[in-house]
Amino acid sequence: MIHRCNRLLLGLLFWVLSAVAFSADFPSRPVRIVVPFTAGGTLDVTARVIAAKLHDLWGQSVVVDNRVGGNGAIGADNVVRSPADGHTLLYNGSLIVVTQQLQKTTFDIAKDLLPVVQPVVYWHVLSVSAKLPVNSFAELVELAKKQPGKLNYGSGGLGSSLHLYMERLKSNLKIDIAHIPYKGSAPATQALLAGEVDIVFDTTSAMLPLIKAGKVKPLVVTGEKRLEVLSTVPTLSSFIPGMAEEPGWHGIFAPAGTPKAVIDKIATDVRSAVLSAELSSKFKDMEFLPSGLSNEAFADVVKKDFDKWSKLIRENNIRGE
Repeated sequence: MIHRCNRLLLGLLFWVLSAVAFSADFPSRPVRIVVPFTAGGTLDVTARVIAAKLHDLWGQSVVVDNRVGGNGAIGADNVVRSPADGHTLLYNGSLIVVTQQLQKTTFDIAKDLLPVVQPVVYWHVLSVSAKLPVNSFAELVELAKKQPGKLNYGSGGLGSSLHLYMERLKSNLKIDIAHIPYKGSAPATQALLAGEVDIVFDTTSAMLPLIKAGKVKPLVVTGEKRLEVLSTVPTLSSFIPGMAEEPGWHGIFAPAGTPKAVIDKIATDVRSAVLSAELSSKFKDMEFLPSGLSNEAFADVVKKDFDKWSKLIRENNIRGE
């Protein structure tokens, strides 16, 4: 019995030392961060900021690779099919959780991807056209109830964050507002500026320049409290108790099977990077809040969001493109 215990202890020690050595050797070659959307978007920009900092920390090239298509599915599939050693990572937004619910995919987020770390979080603001004769959220709801189906909103496409946030709001308030999908959030915003659509529910980083210029009117923000940068704009939960949205997020994922020691090292180093004074300042200027939530805690967030949006998609019969 004693000999057996000794063998088990030696085996455990060998495993621990091997894991430590594995993480110490990482990265042993250039790291590729796959962004499944076009260059220049917020996902791409934040990924490149983080990649530059990781290059300094790791002494290895960290390359951002834009693999566009399939509403993010092509990039995710590319990562899933890569070696599970931490040298290929996926950088995606919080609505990765709905991709496989709205279209056929070759991967299962719960089985094929490991949540590593949540670099940043952000909030949304509901804005209306400057031409729309409402100046508060209460007035908007009143108008929508008086004229069902007359108002419309623009989104970045079926299953986009702009689409799902508005559908959740409509479902809660039992109001009828028509949906006009565009090929991305930028065209939807241009339609708002032109008065072609009445409403857009987008990120504060995207809408803030237009709000400051007086080109659109902000009515409510998500989150439990008012945002410092939009201190005069009330929260959605102040009108609808319980409707405080958790923030949207950007996340880093690795292929299933990636050693835990490597996952832990990536999470630790990304957290160190995003919480540094240099990157914290950059993200604040972009209206992002550094997070660094990692491993099991981040996995819980992914699961919670998956369940929330799955329920909305199912109950409202939302379909992808």
